[in-house]
Amino acid sequence: MATVLKRDELFTPERIAGMINKVKGHSSLALLTQQEPVAFNGNEMFTFSLDKDIDLVDEGGAKTPGGATIDKVKMLPVKVEYSARFSDEMWFSGEEAQLNILKEFTDGYAKKLARGLDLMSFHGVNPRTKLAATLIDGKSFDDAINQTIEYDATKADDVLEDAIFLIQNSEGIITGIAMAPVVGRDLSKIEVNGVRQYPEFRMGAKPDNLAGMKVDINETVSAVGDTSIYVGDFANSVKWGYAKNIGLQVHTAGDPDNSGRDLAGHNEILLRSETYLGWGILDKNSFARVVKPAAGGGE
Repeated sequence: MATVLKRDELFTPERIAGMINKVKGHSSLALLTQQEPVAFNGNEMFTFSLDKDIDLVDEGGAKTPGGATIDKVKMLPVKVEYSARFSDEMWFSGEEAQLNILKEFTDGYAKKLARGLDLMSFHGVNPRTKLAATLIDGKSFDDAINQTIEYDATKADDVLEDAIFLIQNSEGIITGIAMAPVVGRDLSKIEVNGVRQYPEFRMGAKPDNLAGMKVDINETVSAVGDTSIYVGDFANSVKWGYAKNIGLQVHTAGDPDNSGRDLAGHNEILLRSETYLGWGILDKNSFARVVKPAAGGGE
């Protein structure tokens, strides 16, 4: 069995805050949406809507039923982890060396956490295997969002307009766009009378605004599946969060990552961090996906 030098030692609040700030810098979902703390047993969120328009009633006339719909969304946290091995000579060479290792591990973990959040929430996969995960089945954008438009590389802006119309026609609003890098490239090439219409996307640039809406260009959008653009009410109709306690473990012996290699036998230590993340889509009609055409169609 693995020996644990410090088990479930918690990162300081300052270190957690810094880590989450880095997540926001690398995750489209975190950048475009609101974050809130997640309880370990999950958060229940309710959406409330009135089903009909107001009723005009004549003096003494009979009133008719209106009705309301209340939906419940459970934002249940799932556990993710990352482990990395280091030479124990580096670890035990002094406090400064340990702090350097912790900083590098923390920075790297924040980036992996950000990428993983997108891969899980957008595509419903285990970030490591890229395979569909039953644990989060039905909770991803790819599973839940049925409003779709086919992508056309030569008319990327028109396609985006059509996707936005789908949402507006469902009485939704649009506050943000997450797009794959290829979409930014295609927008940069659109010309009218020889004039580039979206020069802000040229040369791989990543503007953070398009037509007054927040935009994030991220390869996580198209890393799995057939989606090129997610558009919708990221500000109000989806939420994500993390449980405050982010644990750090330092293992000095055993084979805690099941690699078949004993730590003590090879003069190594293993750092492991575990995080509980959750997200919830509150209104599916407030989002649309732009997807690649089926085989045989255009790009």
